[in-house]
Amino acid sequence: MIIKIIFFILLADSIIANVIAFLGKRWYVEHFQILSRWLPMSKIWTMWYLMLVLWIGWLTFNL
Repeated sequence: MIIKIIFFILLADSIIANVIAFLGKRWYVEHFQILSRWLPMSKIWTMWYLMLVLWIGWLTFNL
């Protein structure tokens, strides 16, 4: 049960990260100026993050 909750939290986080990377990069830089210098929002890394979360979820629910 707890694994499913953790998976859905990670899934929501990865989806939000992808939305920010593709649609809200300017908003991210304006609101998180210091953080955006150290952790830039990259489309490639957020897509990999989403794919890894989906893969882990598939393994969790199918095995």
